[in-house]
Amino acid sequence: MSTEDQRAPRSLAAALRARDDASLAALLRARPDLITPVPTDLTQLATRAGTRASVVRALERLDRFALQTAEALAVAGDPATYAELLGLMAGDARDQAVVDALPGALTALREQALVWGDEGSLRLVRTARELLAPSAQHPSPTGLGPSVREATAGMSPGRIQELVVTAGLPSTHDSVSAVGALTALFTHRKKMTALLAKAPTDSVDVLKRLMWGPPYGQVTADPAARLRWLLDRGLLLPTAPGTVVLPREVALHLREGRAHRTAEPVPPTVEAVATHRPQVVDATAAGQAYTTLATVEELLKDWHEGGPAVLRAGGLSVRDLKRTAVALDVSEPMAAFWVELAYAAGLLASDGEADERYAATPEYDEWLERPPADRWAQLAQAWLAATRTSGVVGGRDLKERALSALGPGLDRSAAPEVRHRVLTLLAGLPEGAVPDPEAVLARLRWERPLRGPQGQQSPQGAQGQQGPQGTQSPPGDDDLRSRLARWTLTEAELLGVTGRGALSAHGRALLGARPAPQPPTPTATAALTPTAQDDPTGHAQELGPGDKLPAPHRAAAAGPPATPLSAPEQAVATAAAARLLAPLLPEPLDHVLLQADLTAVAPGPLRRPLADVLSVLADVESKGGATVYRFTPGSVRRALDAGRSASDLHAFLAEHSRTPVPQPLAYLIDDVARRHGHLRVGAASAYVRCDDDALLNEILADKRAAALRLRRLAPTVLATQADPATLLEGLRAMGFAPAAESAEGDVLITRAHAHRTPPRTAPDPVPDGPPVPDTTLLTAAIRAIRAGDLAATTPRKPTEDAAPLAPGELPRTSSAETLATMQAAVLTGEALWVGYVNAEGTASQRVIAPVRVEGGFVTAYDHTADEVRTYPLHRITGVAELADD
Repeated sequence: MSTEDQRAPRSLAAALRARDDASLAALLRARPDLITPVPTDLTQLATRAGTRASVVRALERLDRFALQTAEALAVAGDPATYAELLGLMAGDARDQAVVDALPGALTALREQALVWGDEGSLRLVRTARELLAPSAQHPSPTGLGPSVREATAGMSPGRIQELVVTAGLPSTHDSVSAVGALTALFTHRKKMTALLAKAPTDSVDVLKRLMWGPPYGQVTADPAARLRWLLDRGLLLPTAPGTVVLPREVALHLREGRAHRTAEPVPPTVEAVATHRPQVVDATAAGQAYTTLATVEELLKDWHEGGPAVLRAGGLSVRDLKRTAVALDVSEPMAAFWVELAYAAGLLASDGEADERYAATPEYDEWLERPPADRWAQLAQAWLAATRTSGVVGGRDLKERALSALGPGLDRSAAPEVRHRVLTLLAGLPEGAVPDPEAVLARLRWERPLRGPQGQQSPQGAQGQQGPQGTQSPPGDDDLRSRLARWTLTEAELLGVTGRGALSAHGRALLGARPAPQPPTPTATAALTPTAQDDPTGHAQELGPGDKLPAPHRAAAAGPPATPLSAPEQAVATAAAARLLAPLLPEPLDHVLLQADLTAVAPGPLRRPLADVLSVLADVESKGGATVYRFTPGSVRRALDAGRSASDLHAFLAEHSRTPVPQPLAYLIDDVARRHGHLRVGAASAYVRCDDDALLNEILADKRAAALRLRRLAPTVLATQADPATLLEGLRAMGFAPAAESAEGDVLITRAHAHRTPPRTAPDPVPDGPPVPDTTLLTAAIRAIRAGDLAATTPRKPTEDAAPLAPGELPRTSSAETLATMQAAVLTGEALWVGYVNAEGTASQRVIAPVRVEGGFVTAYDHTADEVRTYPLHRITGVAELADD
């Protein structure tokens, strides 16, 4: 055996054992499910990396070209050489782009532990091969069928010999050699070309219709001549009665060696369809950011005294969502978005009472006191990390249950990653550049083809992807990732992260991105290609226009981070975004412009005390850059009911108006104030009293008072069976201005009662699988895995009476043998292999050098932990001596 053969790993565990700590850390970071819990050794890590669930998750995180490479390995020999893989990917023409990109894709598969072995013996892990290899139940995305050997399994030896002879080959003495001869013919380019040159044109047309898949076809019991010619020579092989298949080797010859119709080594570029000045983009985004704050405030002000009731199954009813949409003057999907945004930011929750309702949280009051830019940053950060997705509101889950706003079933764990990725693609463009949405979607489909299928199946063979809470996303262009990307573009514009479709400066800072690249020169080339070496998670690295990359490895260029930021990093980025946004937001005003038509114009945002009083004194008539308020008798009466006098209102308007108070407005306030409280309503069931008996006569004579069924108790008192609230509303509808009074006869002042929930925390995002481990955890885990692997692979002396141990099995010796071996090792200074079970019941293997044995404990230098430790003897399952070498 050569030295090179000795160095080649013979298993995935051996390949992992040859990696350094940095490579293992990259693997565990890219596939965090492998570290939950921490494997005891590298053999267990390799076993876990080959489980179906873990392999499926790893395949779903491959980009299209890396996945095409894995699919090609699945139809290649096992093991395959690099030359064979290159032929399947680049074809006979040797596409140079594929030749350049293939080493990087293969490196990505190796780093993901999906492929192991050197270039002479590449092996796809068995589970991945089972998932990606073609079969009758789950056709391969390559469109290839079974090989000649697989298709002829079960065929009679006589029939196989007939195929060999008809194909022009000499007969053989057994079926195995016959199949081998037929395979050699089909894989020989010149001989196959000569054979097909003799074929009828119609027969060749049949092969061309099947060569790109699906490779199966239907035939009758008496096939036509063109089909009989193919069947007699094995160019079509029967798989079932009435069904034939095109063998893989024949299809590859017709395809000129290519496993895929079109290899995609380079991701689709995201190009700009329009460009705006960065200042215009930032100003537009800032204006929308201010609208975001105003909308959230308006929503929670509408629910100030307690919002809609919580459905029994959770969430808002359709009727309440419609009512909220009308109050905000937006569509129902937009209303669902604003409601979910406030909920994600912790500003809104259910109150938990018996009659459960939604209301603002105490956090909302604190949020109102913060600077506007900080308030926006809190909303934007909550949106970026939220897994709850308002876009699915109104749909149904697999159990046909309606999905309601604020209800269960809205979490989509892929949402944060998609949002980050979409914004990262925007950040990779020059400042002010507006991307083509379809190009963004195409790029996302390239980066995650199995989660965004486009004419291909997932590894499980399912057409759609099942999301959290049992929801099903349809395949094709309407897959979940594409819908999330479309929603991201829309929501980013609503929030003010983007302006006019381009990423704003504060939106770029929110991602932790560096300055955008400059527009490309005429001779520049743009390459946006992920590299597994630079980004083990599979995210594409952003490269600016003008960057040329060496093949096969590509260096990462300056740009936004490829993965979402950690919590501390995101906090820093959010603060930076707030600092950039603050100068762009309009300063709150302390004045309005009163007009003679009983309206007031606020030419910009108002300071909070002014806005609060004005919202009681007047009704909002229109919104926009300038808000128009209208004064009405009802709005003035509302201010008087809140405890303000006419003189207070006159002074307030004079102080905050840049124009003189119009005479009609002054007359309106005085007129309503003069009549306000002239009538007094209390509880009898209800009564009306007034010093002016003529006014009471007028009420009794009014036909509109018939529904109140009033009767006179005294010259100045009327009574009714209606409750006081109904009586107040009835009299106000008739044009009077009654005031409510208490049992003691005092006028009741009505102010809005602020209903708040108990302290609530924002909903936690639902992660897409185990969280990515941090550096501290990775370091500790790798050290533990290495230690366990050292203990598991350390050679032991064979014993005559002990049976060989299975991999991972602990040594078993009696207490007396354990103690005697320990004491002997103390005298000789030799190391021992021991099995140990800790207090939690976790078993492990260790290599120790005993130093002292006393009091039921052994003190030893633990080679696996690289430190001196003390172990109770009763927890040691057994010992074994190490081999001399």
